[in-house]
Amino acid sequence: MGYVAVRGGADAVLRAEELVECLRLMGGSTPLQLPQIRDQLRHAVSRAMHEGALYAPLLAALAVKQAEGDSVEAGFLLRAYRTTLPRVMASLPVSGRDMLCLRRISASFKDIPGGQMLGPATDYLIRLLQPALAREDMHAVTQAGERYAALVERGSQSPGEIGRFPKVADEMRREQMIVDVPAEPDRTEPFDITREPLTFPCPRSARLQAMAQADTGSLMSLAYSSVRGYGDAHPTLIELRYGYLPVQVTHPLTGEPVTIGEIEATEAEIASKAHSVTSNAEPPRFNVGYGFAFGQSELKVMSMAILDSVLTQARAGSLSGESGPAADEEFVLLHCDGIEASGFVAHFKLPHYVTFEADRSVLARAREHHAQRQSRLRTLVEQAIEEQQ
Repeated sequence: MGYVAVRGGADAVLRAEELVECLRLMGGSTPLQLPQIRDQLRHAVSRAMHEGALYAPLLAALAVKQAEGDSVEAGFLLRAYRTTLPRVMASLPVSGRDMLCLRRISASFKDIPGGQMLGPATDYLIRLLQPALAREDMHAVTQAGERYAALVERGSQSPGEIGRFPKVADEMRREQMIVDVPAEPDRTEPFDITREPLTFPCPRSARLQAMAQADTGSLMSLAYSSVRGYGDAHPTLIELRYGYLPVQVTHPLTGEPVTIGEIEATEAEIASKAHSVTSNAEPPRFNVGYGFAFGQSELKVMSMAILDSVLTQARAGSLSGESGPAADEEFVLLHCDGIEASGFVAHFKLPHYVTFEADRSVLARAREHHAQRQSRLRTLVEQAIEEQQ
């Protein structure tokens, strides 16, 4: 594709960048501080982290601020920054069983081991604007801290370890209701999409990685298409967890696992209504899909889990997901990355003078050919009329 250099372009680009900065600040409001964005725009920060594939809340807050709230641009900035970081070491595998839950629900069973924990959620509220938020001040911050301390004190009176729960899926596997976790064929380490190109069919670890950093809206749209009518993957939520997962590494001297921090994350497991038959000797079971993302990202992980189930069953030739775009692994994984998609779509704003001139030449030849064809048709019609007369 050819581009034409424009004289004075560098100066124009610098002025454009300055104008963006001016429009962001010229309203006269107090500049947002990064802790404010991290604390009060949690979902925007979470989305920047999981789509940027980097857990760094303050850096994600900076990306949200620099992008002026544009979620795709914020993820782009964070992922670009990630490429500059060295790989120090790999963390040890972690399970959702180790999560310190702030929220834990199941739509499959009313009574689950440890009980339901609604936690922070707006699912149960009427979607009405709250004008009182426009008048918040530091007094509201103090009151919120006091209310939270009272809730924690009230919860600490319950017996057992707070926030630790067994997995609902484990109990379902013991009862042989759902399939086992599929093993990765001929691979001891999970696929790393940052170091190896995707080839199809790809292993499940590659699929989950690609969807974990995919655009939330793209995953939700594809999952919705499968549920709505382009597949029979109507799911039931086995369990949704939101909380904090410990991060562990191997100590370089002792070889023992050492906890170095924790990450805020959400995970979901869904059961598909389609039955999976692994062999003639085994009874049918429900298929399972899995989703995981940084921060509190419930729509993202549920959409991811639905697509994981659909793609697994489509490859196995099961009932669910044999039709529709969500069943095509290559289509889903190559078109759900919002950063790649935005980059390609946005590049059409760049000069395409040479290519468009070529298109104009083709159009001119096509119009000339059309005009000649119409002229010949008119001549033939006139000759036919004359012969009839």
